Amino acid sequence: MSAAPDPDTLLDGLDPEQREVAAAPLGPMVVLAGAGTGKTRAITHRIAYGVASGAYPPDRLLAVTFTARAAGEMRTRLRSLGVRGVQARTFHAAALRQLQFFWPQAVGGPPPTVVAHKAPAVAEAAGRLRLRLDRAALRDVASEIEWAKVSMLTAQTYAARATALRRSVADLDATAMARLLETYHEVCSERHVIDFEDVLLLTVGMLDEHPQIAAAIHDQYRHFVVDEYQDVNPLQQQLLELWRGRREDVCVVGDPAQSIYSFTGASADHLLGFSRLHPDARRVRLVRNYRSTPQIVHLANLVLASGGRQRDPSADLVAQAADGPAPVLTSYPDDEAEAAGVADGVRVLMDAGQEPSEIAVLYRTNSQSEVLESALAQAGVPYLVRGGERFFSRAEVRNAIVLLRGAVRSDDGTRPLGEQVRHVLAGAGWAPTPPEGSGAVRERWESLQALALLADSLVEQAPGARTSDLVAELDRRAQEQHAPTVQGITLASLHAAKGLEWDAVFLVGASDGLLPITLADTPERVEEERRLLYVGLTRARHRLTVSWAGARSPGARSSRAVSPFLASAAGVLGAGAQAGRRAPGRRAGSRRSPRPPRTCRSCGAVLAAAGERKIGRCGACPPTYDEATFTALREWRRGVAAEGAVPAYVVFTDATLVAIAEQVPADRDALSQVSGVGERKLQMYGDAVLQILSGASPPTG
Repeated sequence: MSAAPDPDTLLDGLDPEQREVAAAPLGPMVVLAGAGTGKTRAITHRIAYGVASGAYPPDRLLAVTFTARAAGEMRTRLRSLGVRGVQARTFHAAALRQLQFFWPQAVGGPPPTVVAHKAPAVAEAAGRLRLRLDRAALRDVASEIEWAKVSMLTAQTYAARATALRRSVADLDATAMARLLETYHEVCSERHVIDFEDVLLLTVGMLDEHPQIAAAIHDQYRHFVVDEYQDVNPLQQQLLELWRGRREDVCVVGDPAQSIYSFTGASADHLLGFSRLHPDARRVRLVRNYRSTPQIVHLANLVLASGGRQRDPSADLVAQAADGPAPVLTSYPDDEAEAAGVADGVRVLMDAGQEPSEIAVLYRTNSQSEVLESALAQAGVPYLVRGGERFFSRAEVRNAIVLLRGAVRSDDGTRPLGEQVRHVLAGAGWAPTPPEGSGAVRERWESLQALALLADSLVEQAPGARTSDLVAELDRRAQEQHAPTVQGITLASLHAAKGLEWDAVFLVGASDGLLPITLADTPERVEEERRLLYVGLTRARHRLTVSWAGARSPGARSSRAVSPFLASAAGVLGAGAQAGRRAPGRRAGSRRSPRPPRTCRSCGAVLAAAGERKIGRCGACPPTYDEATFTALREWRRGVAAEGAVPAYVVFTDATLVAIAEQVPADRDALSQVSGVGERKLQMYGDAVLQILSGASPPTG
């Protein structure tokens, strides 16, 4: 058994504000923690310090998070600090554990089964009411049922509240939705099943109606930590109040600037009003951002500070990381061009050595992913869509773990663990080289490859590790939903990206109508859209590219304008960020016929790859540019990159230089038409490039 950590040592390495959080483990506390400010580090050290200093035993504290991944990360960090026995769970996991334990005492008989999806019961309820709902409508109704429950509304009180808030779901009026809500409850009762919101509702009812059960909970848990407190809904807040009883040892952590889930009933009012309920609460603000470069932090501050409400300047993030490249704003004529441009940018980063798992493409709505997936597949970029099936729920992963479990007895230690595991995984479909392209086949290979790489990582930590140790590690990770890293770039909605971070982020669709989305029809909803953009910007550590497209499809009318949220950052992103700005090269209101396929200027073949379309020539045809001109452009780029201490491709990619050398634009207007030469780069480098093309020496500096 390892020795308990020294309390004072636990405070070493914390910044002053984090230390203030950690060194006060008792009493009420509210921590306002900005993006990337180390809130998890602060609260885990607070818990560890409380245990090590004797303020409380670990099994008397309940730490509540909002995702199983966050709970797993918290337990992992506490173990690394020498603390075991702390219950770190989601609201639902903690409530379900209590509900199942006390059900025989409170109700009697076996507890109901928790269903993972509402859709089957919703469909049956709709059928009983003779309502025809397609798949999309079923999803919308299921979401509305969730909202009604976390808002603690019944079928009798729903209609009045929904009418007051002007909620509309699947073309159902409030009265019809109330009837559907009541029938859904009847279906679940007949099946003896409950959904995840029922877990919370029933636990609240159990604690409220059975004082002896509430007393048992109060005796078990005397100290509470709640992470992401800006995301609590009324039902979760009620459950927290019943858990704590009259105890004041509650530490809540959150960021009102990242409150983006009002559609689920969440509200930052609980976080902002905590001090009113607990007048003696200590208040600490974390603003030192350790995640992102000063350039990214400055942009995020500008976007957030331009909101309608007066913002406290002391809440602005203060960057602690080293300088990095300036964020870039790029406009495209249409969504396909934007997707191709992003795919090219991702490919350039990967070719330069960037790990795919450290690159993300973020978007506002899930419908935006299709064109991005197509472009990435065409560019040969592996990707994973976050928000899909969980890693340990995938069929190939479950099958592989079964095979590994069976191989434990036959592992005699004669071959290295990595080799042994890969031999076993071959039976599940793993191969030494990945399959061509992307899609489901590539995703299955990436999942198995992640298991193989996890075995390698385990050996690095414990050289004597064998298959049994890997299986134990996988069991622990599956319980905590702590998936291993899968090699592939991440595609995710802005909502799904919250709580995550990457070295490089491409944030697409930054146009009015997407950010803010058209459905944001009140000032409050518009400001939530601003916060959503802020969340997306602060996911990037080192490199950030924001883009938008003037039209949905090639040849369509350019009806979109850049997001008004970026207007305040025109000094950083260039004039293209000004509100009302439309994509260049096409007048608003003009109409064009569908654009024909692009063909090679040499042989006439249709150009399929994005890189080929950029230079206007297929890979089979020889270059048509002057070699001396291309060499001069590359030498100039090398000097500019060295002076700015940035990679050469940040100035212009090779494909863009080839396109410039082949097209030889004679003026700035012609140069602006070259793919890869945006307005900002035209302003920065246009004169120098044109001088090189004219045969003159470019200006220096």
